[in-house]
Amino acid sequence: MTKLLYLECTSGISGDMAAAALLDLGASEEAVRRALDSLDVGGFSVEITRVRKSGLDVCDFNVVLDAAHENHDHDMAYLHGHDHGHAHMLDHGHAHGHGHDGDAGRSHGHGHSHGEHHHRGPREIAALIDGAAMTEGAKAIAHAVFGYVAAAEARVHGVPVGEVHFHEVGAVDSIADIVAIAVAADDLACDGAVVTDLPCGRGTVRCQHGVIPVPAPATAFIAEAAGLPLTPVDVEGELVTPTGAAVAAALRTGDVLPERFAIRAVGMGAGKRAYDTPGILRAMIIEPLT
Repeated sequence: MTKLLYLECTSGISGDMAAAALLDLGASEEAVRRALDSLDVGGFSVEITRVRKSGLDVCDFNVVLDAAHENHDHDMAYLHGHDHGHAHMLDHGHAHGHGHDGDAGRSHGHGHSHGEHHHRGPREIAALIDGAAMTEGAKAIAHAVFGYVAAAEARVHGVPVGEVHFHEVGAVDSIADIVAIAVAADDLACDGAVVTDLPCGRGTVRCQHGVIPVPAPATAFIAEAAGLPLTPVDVEGELVTPTGAAVAAALRTGDVLPERFAIRAVGMGAGKRAYDTPGILRAMIIEPLT
């Protein structure tokens, strides 16, 4: 039987939404927690709960920071300046608190004493992934997602990829989201993934250092690099985050559904931002029919 993952991104996609949808679809929570617990970072825990969205019972994936590291809204480290010749990113940090469960970068802090870095580069993040308790397949997915994000942020800031650094307050949250997604996607063991058009909202969002257009520059660069199809929608706000775009790019093997298919499983993941959209990512396992 051919088994495809279908990500229905009508309301957008972000890290938290994707992790929740894949877990709700049947991915092993035990495998996800084992991988997260094995990460050589601290200052965070993960809550997997049920919430109501548009009257529906939906899975919610929430990375909770300890009191010392809690920050405001979080989504892949962004625009923290160019100190020391590096592009330091702290998350989109949208001050207005909008956005789908900001994936990346919620400011986890380092909590342990293994070296008080203030930022992490691609090499450090790759080492964290390689050292985690997860399969080679899951590691490959995580590396692919971070690869898209790092390359996009390097273009945003006009620096080599090796000089992109994610601030500690953003990096750990991003790592947790992406590792959870990678483990969950690998555990579902699908033969491919169909990702439908991503909704392109309109307007601007406020980040740490000013106002930026939607889609955010990093999201646009990922869409360009991966050839992700976008559809304009009349919603003001950021429906697709950089991490969400990177996940779509890393998992997607096609953007067209089979002519006929049977649904074998359904999962729904909750977004956390308040927009004129349900804020739900629906994931399905489908079997093409002849």
